[in-house]
Amino acid sequence: MMDRRPTTPHVRRRDLLAGIAIGTLAAPAVLRAQSGPGGNPIRIGEINSYTAQPAFLGPYRNGWLLAQEQINAAGGIDGRPLETVFRDDAGKPEDAVRLAGELVSAEKVALLAGGYLSNVGLALGDYAAQNKVLYAASEPLTDALVWSKGNRYTFRLRPSTYMQAAMLVEEAAKLPAKRWATVAPNYEYGQSAVRWFRDLLKARRPDVEFVGEQFPALGRIDAGATVQALERMRPEAIFNVTFGTDLLNFVRQGNTRGLFDGRSVASMLSGEPEYLEPLGEECPEGWIVTGYPRDDLNNPVHTAFRDAYRKRYDALPRCGSVVGHDNVQAIAAMLRKAGGTETEAMVKAFEGIRFQTAYGTGEVEFRAIDHQSTLGAFVGRTRLEGKAGKMVDWRYADGANYLPSDAQVREWRPQG
Repeated sequence: MMDRRPTTPHVRRRDLLAGIAIGTLAAPAVLRAQSGPGGNPIRIGEINSYTAQPAFLGPYRNGWLLAQEQINAAGGIDGRPLETVFRDDAGKPEDAVRLAGELVSAEKVALLAGGYLSNVGLALGDYAAQNKVLYAASEPLTDALVWSKGNRYTFRLRPSTYMQAAMLVEEAAKLPAKRWATVAPNYEYGQSAVRWFRDLLKARRPDVEFVGEQFPALGRIDAGATVQALERMRPEAIFNVTFGTDLLNFVRQGNTRGLFDGRSVASMLSGEPEYLEPLGEECPEGWIVTGYPRDDLNNPVHTAFRDAYRKRYDALPRCGSVVGHDNVQAIAAMLRKAGGTETEAMVKAFEGIRFQTAYGTGEVEFRAIDHQSTLGAFVGRTRLEGKAGKMVDWRYADGANYLPSDAQVREWRPQG
């Protein structure tokens, strides 16, 4: 991935520290409280695709550890410190399930957490259901995790593909474009995002036509061929779900070949700093995106989080940092309510808990009906300012406003 940021001494030091942090993620690790409250620690088993997706998960782990340190410094959970046992699934569902078994049986963790890729999250959710172990999913965005394959023991923090598609559709429906094409990675997350965007947009705009789709392999996009295929479809607008290096390659080829000239683009996640910043001068103008306007989000709660993160890591947080921090805060709120680590008590406590997100946009609730949190996302547009991309004209979309009715959830979630 090309990095066009200026190589000031501060940036070089920040990148060196980030590289050191990410480099440690391949090995199993236990993060123990070095100081703080007494009592037996509450152990959390955290499984994630650290080496496969370091751009998001390096900052995620940093945000997680910052929250853990803050909670332990304040007395822990009823005098017991939090302790996290990290494992790297390398993006492989079978490895995630094996590691989950080891964490539960050998490390004696009280609950499982984490997950980035949707297929890995679904595998961990299935393990949780079969073994009656609580799983606090951080990132997997597929709706199947809480609906069609939802279960009593699985909860999910981030706004899902349905929710983020609904946020983008709200803006996309205002465009004059009628002919849409889609491009997304060919696995559960990409397929789910495209399905919901198509269905929700057609419900709002029956005159819209989807003229074609591209599903490149995750991490292996042939960007030139993908751009050519989309150009042949002659769409008036494009829905993009690629991210990371796939997004960079797609944007570069699209800019070179004029794919975006005169066309609107709605793009999931592309306003998040971990995906927007690497685009540098190649950042496209005017894309409708979900993301995180970190630098301009100046409410007291977020400012305190941003300052604490910068002081701890000599770097600015990314969206992953918020997700990691928020998931620890949610787990802590659940543990305080449960009064212990008995699994059924924790499950019952998770339903309906509320906590303050690091975004500073108010409290977030985990719904009892489907175990989905009401955490939202920011919706705005991309703009090239100087030599860097920025998310502008943004607003916070409260996740509670982008979820289906209870009756619909009951239909989609057969396990109840």
